[in-house]
Amino acid sequence: MTDSSTRPRIGSHDLSVSTELARFMGEQWEPSPLPIDARVPARAVTPARRARLSARFPGERLVIPAGELRVRSNDCDHRFRPYSAYAWLTGLTGEEQPGHVLVMEPSGPHAHEAVLYVRPRSPRTGDTERCGDAFYRDRRYGEFWVGRRPDLAETERLTGIRCADLDELGGVLPPGREPATDPELAAVLSELRLVKDAWEVEQLQLAVDHTTAGFEDVVRALPRALAHPRGERWIEGVFGLRARAEGNGTGYETIAASGAHACVLHWIRNDGALDPADLLLLDAGVETDTLYTADITRTLPLSGRFSPVQRQVYDLVLAAQEAGIAAVRPGARFRDFHQAAMRVIAEGLAEWGVLKDATGDLHRRYTLCSSGHMLGIDVHDCAQARAETYLDGVLEEGQVLTVEPGLYLQPDDLTLPPELRGIGVRIEDDLVVTADGARLMSSALPRTPDAIEEWMGNLLGS
Repeated sequence: MTDSSTRPRIGSHDLSVSTELARFMGEQWEPSPLPIDARVPARAVTPARRARLSARFPGERLVIPAGELRVRSNDCDHRFRPYSAYAWLTGLTGEEQPGHVLVMEPSGPHAHEAVLYVRPRSPRTGDTERCGDAFYRDRRYGEFWVGRRPDLAETERLTGIRCADLDELGGVLPPGREPATDPELAAVLSELRLVKDAWEVEQLQLAVDHTTAGFEDVVRALPRALAHPRGERWIEGVFGLRARAEGNGTGYETIAASGAHACVLHWIRNDGALDPADLLLLDAGVETDTLYTADITRTLPLSGRFSPVQRQVYDLVLAAQEAGIAAVRPGARFRDFHQAAMRVIAEGLAEWGVLKDATGDLHRRYTLCSSGHMLGIDVHDCAQARAETYLDGVLEEGQVLTVEPGLYLQPDDLTLPPELRGIGVRIEDDLVVTADGARLMSSALPRTPDAIEEWMGNLLGS
């Protein structure tokens, strides 16, 4: 189903509209067209993407919905973000897309015509039978409530795709292959994104650069965060400000985990106080307006200096990450960098006496998860790709991924000496596979303990 109803979404507590007011609201509005040269940033690269999809499904209708709004509570919706494949194929990334549908109609044995079914801009004058008051009465889609939408002609110019009124679908998706019900189509839409084009790499580098600035903001804000009873949330808010100011927002919920909270892989409650004696694990990424996100983690000493035991744990994770990064190159298996990192972790745990030896998989008690993933328009990009093309696949030039080994030494783990319990360390960087290896996109952020201490000292003026 698509939400194409033209009846205004009006709340039970909304004031009624008199005939006189309705008439008055429909008069004397100055035209306000978009600039004639406005284009979505990805307009030049989306035709090639659609052509690649077309070649995989000759003669078949493909239906790619943008998605629908989701209710957060009562009559309040979550902020809308379109389905990633829809954004990748159209270049449309804004909050005005709910309910819209891209249909790729077969136009020959080996080609498709793309048609965008969109909800056009609400008319302000003229035919009141067709929702003439929606622009000021519709709480969900009205222009005065949620902002302007392009009209059909403007959307065609923005995207280069033929557009039709969403009402033509009658609230029902046309028959065809659709990702929500077609695993093969969903897999192909992920697999086509495994190798990034040059424009995508630029967007990802922009996301990384903004994220670097956000990490610097956090360090500068540490004195105030340390003084706040919910210092983790202060940090989350500081980073979120940078993400909203520079891009669409955060690419995922920020993890601001101090002390033992760092042993929880996806700690997003962020309700803890900060103790200068602890480490802070900050896992955060800015999402650009084009929806490409960075994904970076740094583990920082809240005092500005690592204690000896903190440095011991950090050094092992850093050595594991270095081994993982060294294994990233074209022709290597995707699994290679994780296995390289885990060998270092297992050997280190054995040297500490935590494990009897470095064989087997018992080290996973302290590492828990894989050491990286593809990155792009989703933080865990291409997640529906088949194992043979992703997890069991071979790295190619143009792929972008994270390398992020970690050690999560639970505070109640009796296999650990007391001084190690409650320490969580993850180091995560974003890399693009190049012709002869990989480029560290997030190299502007320090990784070694000495460099981190110097960096923090400079930012804090100490």
